[in-house]
Amino acid sequence: MPTASASSAREILTGLHNVMASKLGAQAKLNKVVKIIAEAMASEVCSIYLLRDGVLELFATVGLNQAAVHVTKLAQGEGLVGTIAKDVAVLNLAEAASHPEFAYRPETGEELYHSFAGVPIIRKERAIGVLAVQHADPRGYDEVEIEALQTVAMVLSELIANAGLADRAAAAEEDRDAGTTRITGLKLVAGMGKGHAVYHQPRVLIEHTVAEDIEAERHRVYSAFSKMREQIDAMMGQAEFGTVGEHQEVLETYKMFAYDEGWSRRINEAIDSGLTAEAAIERVRQRTAQRMRQIDDPLLQDRMHDLDDLANRLLRIVSGQLGTAAQAGLPQDAVLIARNLGPAELLEYDRRKLKAVVLEEGSLTAHVVIVARAMGVPMIGRVANVRRLVGEGDLVLVDGTEATALARPTPAIEEAFDTKLAAGQKRRAEYAAVKDKPSVTRDGVRVQLMVNAGLRDDVGALAATGAEGIGLFRTEFQFLVSAQLPKREAQQRLYRSVLEAAGDKPVIFRTVDIGGDKSLPYLDTNPEPEENPAMGWRALRLALDRDTLMKAQARALIEAAGGRELQIMFPMVSEPWEFDAARKIVEEQRAWLAERKKPLPKRILYGCMLEVPSLAEMLDVLLPKLDFLSVGTNDLTQFLFAADRSNPRLAERYDWLSPAILRFLRRIAKAADKHNVPLGVCGEMGGRTLEAMALVGIGIRRLSITPAGVGPVKAMIRSLDAGAAARAMDRLLKDPPADFRGAVAAWAEKHRVAMA
Repeated sequence: MPTASASSAREILTGLHNVMASKLGAQAKLNKVVKIIAEAMASEVCSIYLLRDGVLELFATVGLNQAAVHVTKLAQGEGLVGTIAKDVAVLNLAEAASHPEFAYRPETGEELYHSFAGVPIIRKERAIGVLAVQHADPRGYDEVEIEALQTVAMVLSELIANAGLADRAAAAEEDRDAGTTRITGLKLVAGMGKGHAVYHQPRVLIEHTVAEDIEAERHRVYSAFSKMREQIDAMMGQAEFGTVGEHQEVLETYKMFAYDEGWSRRINEAIDSGLTAEAAIERVRQRTAQRMRQIDDPLLQDRMHDLDDLANRLLRIVSGQLGTAAQAGLPQDAVLIARNLGPAELLEYDRRKLKAVVLEEGSLTAHVVIVARAMGVPMIGRVANVRRLVGEGDLVLVDGTEATALARPTPAIEEAFDTKLAAGQKRRAEYAAVKDKPSVTRDGVRVQLMVNAGLRDDVGALAATGAEGIGLFRTEFQFLVSAQLPKREAQQRLYRSVLEAAGDKPVIFRTVDIGGDKSLPYLDTNPEPEENPAMGWRALRLALDRDTLMKAQARALIEAAGGRELQIMFPMVSEPWEFDAARKIVEEQRAWLAERKKPLPKRILYGCMLEVPSLAEMLDVLLPKLDFLSVGTNDLTQFLFAADRSNPRLAERYDWLSPAILRFLRRIAKAADKHNVPLGVCGEMGGRTLEAMALVGIGIRRLSITPAGVGPVKAMIRSLDAGAAARAMDRLLKDPPADFRGAVAAWAEKHRVAMA
């Protein structure tokens, strides 16, 4: 059998293009197509199978019995053809009958032929058919022959779709597995969401595969490679200023592939065969994807996945389709599907229509997770091959709390999900009914409920929830979503707009908590890799070392609060001297502005966050200097337990309803009360009804929580007898039972405390 050279492949493509452009009927076109391929490749048999109504139907053939056309049908996974379609993989066999999936069909007369080669006809990453050749002599097919078949199959995909032959095949392709698929991942942000799948970066659908001018196509690829390499180099340059670890390794791999001459040579060879730039890139990508499935080494699979991602980037560049789904706009309620997302990219989406996010990657400490939590968007991550599991437009039900998603649910499953979702909405409606009522216990104890925020739009939660103010405004959000260090003027505008939107309700600004796991690409916050970034060079430690950063923020806050009260809170204070140093920087900026007759705040209240356990031993020194104190339970708990909160295997050890945590917090509450310093709790602990009840029982009188938690916690407070809760907590903490959480829950149930 002669070798299928690039020139012969080009002849096949030209012949196919002419046939499909003719006025012949669909069947006549395919009959001519198999003859062209068989003659060009000196093949005794050439057959095309198309996926129709879920089965692969022999649609055209040269060499097999013509009576078998439209008669021979194979299910996906059945026989050699069914296996190719199911696995979207190539088969190259010297002896077809020796394959375990071989299925003999007597009506075809194929017993005369020993060797077999088949490739999938792919559309939108799914097999919509199979192209196969057979020979009487038992022999394996050369690599160049397989590549020629793949090239033809790619063109066939376009031509079949354009000719209307894949109407029912396309439906089956869009159907994915033609049934409900359950997806599990890593819980990133709790909550439930329902919408139709939208790819963050939609896969480019190749409409034109046959090149009219090969040199023009080659030039387009060269230009795209040049632009892509510039992008990778720019990302590498940014990474030198603070990004370390896995992200750095990914970028190194990207750069290696971007400059890989072997990859660019294979694309050029595909163009030589007569393909357009887009089709050539896609053909090489498909070939790579098929090789990925044959690799057992997980590390190599990850690296090949990086190459696949880079190929998609190159494809978007060469096609000019560089936008995201956010820029195109969401037409309906959507579940966003992405490999990964940056925080700024997430903020581009319409919050009203974005119902949930499913990521192929993602981690608990990623910046985008922080922003998604603030936006109230459920999110799950670590979903391998999510694009193969979920097609664009599929209905998807996401339960972030359970870290699961259901694609293409049955009506019964959708109804059950809607019932659960409606129950949550009903509860929220009940909470809305009490939003304007005071947060006071049955025995008259007032508990101040405030919200956590980090974005200008978050201030709207004050009116929506009836919260009494913002107990924690995370100023670092502006830094996390910016491509460069925010200028002082930009910071000032944000702070002023937040204060104006809050009106007469208080806002507590926490100075930037960056560094550690919140590294910034434009700021060298972490010059050396840290084994424990949460306990490393971050927050106030970084700000005091980089005092120009803190000076600029202090000045922005003071100028923004001219004529108003300003409350400033310093994060991660370990010892009193750190608070003194931070306060001194702010006071110096106030004095500097006063000298220049700038408007100043009516007064500045200073507080700090207690997250580091060592500070609890110095409260007698610190409290007289404070106007207020807030406990950051997220970091405090992981430090007390030496349990990384981003590690799912330590989830059970990270329990806020632990006697150790509650005793520690009660000691802080008593010290703050002794010095008459208002004490609050910021963090997820205060937003959970059972935990919030325990906090009230040990003397906490201010909670700053997510907006979604205000309603349930207020309902709990209004149903609670604080005195009885205090006595119960004293008794339980004096002699803690083995199941402390269970005992607290049982007390709440017995006393009819409203729990969510």
